[in-house]
Amino acid sequence: MNGSGRSGMAAAVMVSLLVAPVVWAAESIVLPRPGQVGLGLGGGYGTLIKSGEIGEDFGEGPTIAARLRYRMRYERALGLTFENQRHEIRVAEPTIPGPTPGSELGGRTRVNMVLSGLEFYQMFGTRTRTVKMLMIGAGIVQVSGRTTTNETFYPGDGSFVSAGFGVERFLYRSWALDFSTRYMTVFLPDDRAHDVQAALGVMFYASY
Repeated sequence: MNGSGRSGMAAAVMVSLLVAPVVWAAESIVLPRPGQVGLGLGGGYGTLIKSGEIGEDFGEGPTIAARLRYRMRYERALGLTFENQRHEIRVAEPTIPGPTPGSELGGRTRVNMVLSGLEFYQMFGTRTRTVKMLMIGAGIVQVSGRTTTNETFYPGDGSFVSAGFGVERFLYRSWALDFSTRYMTVFLPDDRAHDVQAALGVMFYASY
């Protein structure tokens, strides 16, 4: 075999080694069917827009999210979503005025918002490895905060509505990366907050 033949064979072997894992990965994908349930867990980051009392005082922070997604026909899905969002104080407050003249209390450091809701998804490309989706949702929100003296305060509970866009990218069998962004309006007893979130996690669809 001459030099060009050996070079051609080496190139063919390299191409086959590169292509084989891709083909194997594609063949190993098991896309979910209508009726299957997916369970997801992930983390994210978000911020309150500077409006309203809570948005003026608190800004950005991390998020932990758990999601349950039920696949339906016609590229639709229903889901339950649970998020724990943390928003840090924008300007440090060592102390705040107390209830009596001259007294002081520990300043606020952060608020935590626990959101529990129902989401509706309209999906696109459900027979491919990359599924795009639009979602809308609504639910309840519980808000609490911490002070510099490690005390808890309660701004009040309320409700929220949300809208967003997401992508599921299947990697192996029924495991997928789940990326999403959401805009939320949070309604509190005496305030309204606007919340923007981005999250990345994994989604697993149980087969049966």
